Amino acid sequence: MHTTHTTFILAGHTVHHVTFAPTTFTDTDLLWLPHYAELSNAGRKRKAEHLAGRIAAAHALGAINERAIPGIGPSGEPLWPEGVSGSITHSGAQAMAVVVRHQDALVGIDCEAILPDHEAREIQDGIVDAQEAMYLTHSGYPFALALTLAFSAKESLFKALFPQVKTYMGFDCARIMTLDERTLTLALTRPQAEFKENTLFTVHWLLDGNQVITLL
Repeated sequence: MHTTHTTFILAGHTVHHVTFAPTTFTDTDLLWLPHYAELSNAGRKRKAEHLAGRIAAAHALGAINERAIPGIGPSGEPLWPEGVSGSITHSGAQAMAVVVRHQDALVGIDCEAILPDHEAREIQDGIVDAQEAMYLTHSGYPFALALTLAFSAKESLFKALFPQVKTYMGFDCARIMTLDERTLTLALTRPQAEFKENTLFTVHWLLDGNQVITLL
């Protein structure tokens, strides 16, 4: 599979960005993965996205002198080397990964195409409550952009917390408190493992063309 690797900085961290050409993917490309057999029943799109994500992760790990490819955990989460925390995201024909050398760091990254306005209005109730929707409406940002940011920020938070809470979190588990030109603040709406209700988390965001990238 043909890929291109670049990097950019978000919130002081290096994000490793891989773009790929889906039409160049073949099943033999998966043999690069130690866990390739676990993907034997996946669809072609899923295989290509997974491979791109692991390539991005391998670049990120290599940059901190770790030679490893994250495996797949029981809930589909990446399994990072001991002493490392990280996160992977993919959207369309691209994938991103970020890692830090700390066993229990909270790291979550997500990338989303900005929702069309009509779609944002249709699905908003599944992402935010009425109070959040009112806040986003008056945030100074187009509603579709603000809602996409809320969706992505919550995804980044859930990815970051999963290694410690080990449970699925719905969009109602966190509430948008603030949104400014660089960050969003989220508050937990209920306790999650050792994290108390109303614990605040800062998520950094970046607008990149017709997509947003969020990082906790």
